[in-house]
Amino acid sequence: MILKDFYKIISLTKNDDHKYVVIILVNENHNVFEGHFPGNPIMPGVCMMQIIKELTEQITERSLFMQSLSNVKFMALINPFVTPELKLELDITVTEDDLIKVKNTTFFGETTALKLLSVYKTV
Repeated sequence: MILKDFYKIISLTKNDDHKYVVIILVNENHNVFEGHFPGNPIMPGVCMMQIIKELTEQITERSLFMQSLSNVKFMALINPFVTPELKLELDITVTEDDLIKVKNTTFFGETTALKLLSVYKTV
């Protein structure tokens, strides 16, 4: 974990061969929120991308390097004081050339906060 104590995994469930649901709890007291933004904290997009990478590494048991992102849609602001619990749906597949493709949708409650498709290579 790059940001120590930034979040903790509450549950990680495998739904089928390549679909996972992960519930995390964001540490609203983490110092990253002091600068993003003072008095109105929101989850930095780059932190969400890092969380997705770290969860994918844990699931695949591989060290990964992000090769590309596409269809990135930040749909709602995540305020860690209001909605610290997030649900991430990960659809993880390995391509013929050994790349890891991840389709992610992140929710707080019934609200969709983020959708993206990322591609990783093993390092």
